Amino acid sequence: MDPITERRPRILPRAEHKISRQDIDPNAVKVLYRLHRAGFKAFLVGGGVRDLMVGRRPKDFDAATDARPQEIKRLFRNSRIIGRRFRLVHVFFKDGIVEVATFRRNPSQNEQGSAPGELLITSDNRFGSPREDAFRRDFTINALFYDIADFSLIDYVGGIDDLERQLIRVIGDPGVRFREDPVRMLRACEFAARLGFGIEERTQEAIQRHGKELSKASPARVTEEILALMRCGHVGTAIQWLLELNLLAVLLPEAYAMVSPQARGLGDFSTVLPTIDRWVAEGRELSDGVVMSIIVLPKLLLRRYDMESRGGGYRPLSRRALDDLVHRVIEPFVSRFQLSRARSQALFYALAGFLRFAAASWRSGERARFVRRSGFKDALVLLEILVEATAEGQDELALWRKAAQEASDEAPNRAGVPSRPRRRRRRRRR
Repeated sequence: MDPITERRPRILPRAEHKISRQDIDPNAVKVLYRLHRAGFKAFLVGGGVRDLMVGRRPKDFDAATDARPQEIKRLFRNSRIIGRRFRLVHVFFKDGIVEVATFRRNPSQNEQGSAPGELLITSDNRFGSPREDAFRRDFTINALFYDIADFSLIDYVGGIDDLERQLIRVIGDPGVRFREDPVRMLRACEFAARLGFGIEERTQEAIQRHGKELSKASPARVTEEILALMRCGHVGTAIQWLLELNLLAVLLPEAYAMVSPQARGLGDFSTVLPTIDRWVAEGRELSDGVVMSIIVLPKLLLRRYDMESRGGGYRPLSRRALDDLVHRVIEPFVSRFQLSRARSQALFYALAGFLRFAAASWRSGERARFVRRSGFKDALVLLEILVEATAEGQDELALWRKAAQEASDEAPNRAGVPSRPRRRRRRRRR
């Protein structure tokens, strides 16, 4: 028997930990109590427990239980089973969703059906015990359980100690766990940045060793993780972790311009990252198109600068040339993450629109028409972020804000004007 996985859990009674039911979402409490009263184990799990233990307000409250998905669905009429790779239940309320998962265990290689030597998990629906569920999770600080039966905190993996040490540590062998799910490497950087924690030495070494495994992960999952990392509120620190652990070159080479000094006269792009964090802290919206555009924008601006200043002079690119440049710059990004057509178009329109803002002259009518173009809102947000980050371009931003406001004011008036009746077409005589 493995002495680590078989050791007795550390259990903190209510008087010895910080978590109170008053700090838990009432919907999550309802779900936990209904599971408990039906005779099932009912734990609050994951990031909700972690954040409550460090005094943060959790974004989500997830539950885990020994009830199977069909049993959970029968217990909650307002629920739906979702997922294939990982089947779980969403319980719906007017003001939110509570996610309920059945305790899992790590599947064996035979159950996975993987190729010899391949550890990548493609199916995760082998049900298990609370102990097995704890050891299949990614990091120790994410594997704590709050038991609604007696309000105790259960720790099978040493997560309480790591919270006190402010340390991100993989559960088990880091090399194996990252090969099972390479996205965990990104999550390690995000959690370290968001919580202000360090990353344990063996975990860092394994990330540097297995970074290329990220190419095997689902592009859709990697994309969502990158979007979450960009919105974590500490993106500058997160990008720095990616750089130090050699993940930036594999995943986001476009972001180098935001962490390395540039010799060209385009300003310091590193100021963009703190600006994004301020927007997140203020609760300002950043669409997926804007977030992806922010990653690519510095590379695009540098490429444009090189093309327009070629030969020692300055020759601005035409509109068609600018559009072609945007296509060339975003193509590797779109291909790497296999972006959907909708996301690819949002990325293109935001960047192309942003480049058009710097045109030498705009007539008022041209501005009014451009405001109604696809991607204008995302392009305007990009301009706002760059102006705030560099303290340049305020006059141009004011003009575009005015044009957007005028178009917004006109929309209700136009909607209120009754349309003229259509004239009946006269039939031609034969």
